[in-house]
Amino acid sequence: MDRPSSPRLKASAFPQEVLDIFDGYVHGEIDRRDFLERARRYAVGGMSAAAMLELLRPNYAWAQQVPKDDPRIVTQYLDYPSPKGSGRMRGYFARPAKVAGKLPGVIVIHENRGLNPYIEDVTRRLAVAGYLVFAPDALTPLGGYPGDEEKAAAMFATLDPAKRTEDLLAAYDVLKSMPESTGKIGVVGFCFGGTTANIFAVRLPDLAAAVPFYGGQPSAEDAAKIKAPLMLHYAGLDTRITGGAPAYEAALKANGVRYEAFIYPGVNHGFHNDTTPRYDEAAAKLAWRRTLAFLDKNLH
Repeated sequence: MDRPSSPRLKASAFPQEVLDIFDGYVHGEIDRRDFLERARRYAVGGMSAAAMLELLRPNYAWAQQVPKDDPRIVTQYLDYPSPKGSGRMRGYFARPAKVAGKLPGVIVIHENRGLNPYIEDVTRRLAVAGYLVFAPDALTPLGGYPGDEEKAAAMFATLDPAKRTEDLLAAYDVLKSMPESTGKIGVVGFCFGGTTANIFAVRLPDLAAAVPFYGGQPSAEDAAKIKAPLMLHYAGLDTRITGGAPAYEAALKANGVRYEAFIYPGVNHGFHNDTTPRYDEAAAKLAWRRTLAFLDKNLH
């Protein structure tokens, strides 16, 4: 839900305890009532728990770096088959408007709220950078992203995890087989999408690159199956996810997997998402520069 008049606050405007509680709320560990009850004790400066929740919610007016009608790119929604999952799926496709020869591709995997405007904008950003880009919507079986974050999160929680994984993996073959594709495909994912980017690396032996942003890590046994080079981005304050990084790195090292890992100090989970106060401009821009360089190195 866009709120153009809302002030753009930084994470520092909120007690860290509230940001941690919000993280639990976003990931379905607590409901709205629990958030308000727990956050109430940290209400300061006339900012109530309800006001903090409203200010922490996404404002998609902030996220548009590449307009939908940007002349540099062409976009469309595409249906695609998912024979091992839900049967039929849908995603958002973007490519450069002027293409000379074939291009490498990138799959973009969303957070636990479906194909929202932030993820669509990230898709366009990568198309401007010269890639064929496809962002599947895991909520397709339920009608697609509903335009409301709370509804989207509730819908997402009802999906069958095994089918959901197959639905997203199916997007890889769609992009790889496009006539304008070189066949070299990478994946970039955020939050749930970061976890899924790691799953892509485990499941797809010919994946060319994977970039999980604050994604959950696979087991050591699964890490041994990874062939693709990885770039791992973590938030320093995100103990829930970043705490699993050392064991993952140990497994990657033990199996000779090429990887780079970065922990951005003093930032929260979701620091790349420029629709909420958890966004950290310096860390997000640095992580994105690193991501583009990594994709350029491994996909061209």
